[in-house]
Order: sequence, then C-alpha cells, then structure tokens
Amino acid sequence: MLYPSVDRLKEKIDSKYTLVTLASKRAREMQERHLYLLDEEEYKAHKNVGKALEEVVAGVLTNAERDESVIYEDEV
Repeated sequence: MLYPSVDRLKEKIDSKYTLVTLASKRAREMQERHLYLLDEEEYKAHKNVGKALEEVVAGVLTNAERDESVIYEDEV
C-alpha cells in the first residue's frame, strides 16, 4: 500500500496534475535548501517527493493562488 494514499491527496488538491507540480517543486526546494515543514520524525518517506506528499496530506503544503503580475524566476 502506498502512503499517503491517492484518495487522501485528492481531498487536499483537486487536480492530480497540480499535485504533481506542487510536490515536484517542493521536493526541489527540500533538496536545495534542506528546509522541512514537518519534524524529521513525522516523515515516513525517505525521498523528498514522498515527504512533499506527506506535507500535502498534513495540510502544511497547499496550492497558493499565483499573482499574475509577478514574473517568477523559473518563467524567465
């Protein structure tokens, strides 16, 4: 069985494509900055993508609305 389950993830983020994008960006941030939103003991996953998905289920990682007037670094 996979943790966290897809059903629990879909309760938090309605689109699986948004979920993949959100988790991948958060995993990259974890890899580069070593900043975690949960205590190290709370994670069951060993890899950053799994940890990002656990943050979604815990409710600490959400999909924020983007400000269309801002040019983001990855869009330049």
